Amino acid sequence: MARRLGAIAVVLVVLGVGIALAAGGGGPASRDPGHSSRAAKHRADAASDSIVNLVRGSDPSVLPGPVLIADNANNRLIEVSPTGHLLWEFPRPGDLAPGQTFQTPDDAFFAADGRHIMVTQEDDFVISLIDMASNRIVYRYGHPGIPGSAPGFVDNPDDALPMPGGEVRLADIKNCRLLVLRPPSHQIVLQLGETGVCLHQPGVSFGSPNGWFPMQDGNTIVTEINGDWADVMTPDGRILSSTNPPGFTYPSDTNEVKPGVLISADYTDPGAIETFTPSGRLLWRFAPTGAQALNSPSLAMPLPNGDVLANDDHNDRVIVIDPRTNRIVWQYGHTHVAGRQPGYLSDPDGVDLARPYSLLDRFK
Repeated sequence: MARRLGAIAVVLVVLGVGIALAAGGGGPASRDPGHSSRAAKHRADAASDSIVNLVRGSDPSVLPGPVLIADNANNRLIEVSPTGHLLWEFPRPGDLAPGQTFQTPDDAFFAADGRHIMVTQEDDFVISLIDMASNRIVYRYGHPGIPGSAPGFVDNPDDALPMPGGEVRLADIKNCRLLVLRPPSHQIVLQLGETGVCLHQPGVSFGSPNGWFPMQDGNTIVTEINGDWADVMTPDGRILSSTNPPGFTYPSDTNEVKPGVLISADYTDPGAIETFTPSGRLLWRFAPTGAQALNSPSLAMPLPNGDVLANDDHNDRVIVIDPRTNRIVWQYGHTHVAGRQPGYLSDPDGVDLARPYSLLDRFK
């Protein structure tokens, strides 16, 4: 279990995205933060590399850019190109301050500036913001290894999102609440749901919420594990609709494809991915059998070309599905084979795309 860190010193460093951050430690400070320069460097590296770390049959053209992966059981984040080359990794030796830990990254999303990544470490009870230029943790909320509900504590947080205005939204699963933070403060500026009341009671409480995502019209979508609900909600917490994703056992991270179409993953074995309407009408379902069967996928998100990017957690792979053919057309990681070497993953638990195709870019 991770050791509890001491108090986090707050240093005001105001960024272009409007987030003021707390200084972390460790790691080189001179790396170019831009995706274009990182990609250029690795294109040069790849030119002399005859090994493309993708499963045979993958089509790199289906991806618009690099993929960020929360490689949970390897305790790391990686960014890979569409051709499977490693572009960035955290943490590397020297990136963490003395006594600092980085355990079980569960989800990771790019901030609006494209240079910072918000990471949820669900099983370590903390969220962390990473500066890609310095490879440092620059803000944290929660206490590694110690769950709680008091100010400064969370219990199995999930899907922390760094919003363009500087606030951070997250679902606090076992405390059954939704929180809004505004770094560098560790104060909760908004809470929806009553702490510890884990029931689906629209407008009052949530049944173990495991995702809270924006929608294009300014509303949000909340996924509740307890009762298997997907709720469309106004910014102030008023529930507009609640539905059960059709046939799901454990809906995870429901988000919006486009107005009137939602997408969710069924975190079970065998798993599934579905699109459906806010009223619960099934539009598409991907639930292959046999060797390609999904095993506990936890996040699926649409790509600009209509394909679906997903992390298939317990199959140790990230995949792209073409809904028109119901075929996997891109894969990073080897099915059923966990590893840390190039081309391998171990329980990948979250994905995002590099800007300008990140999850939050869909909601400008």
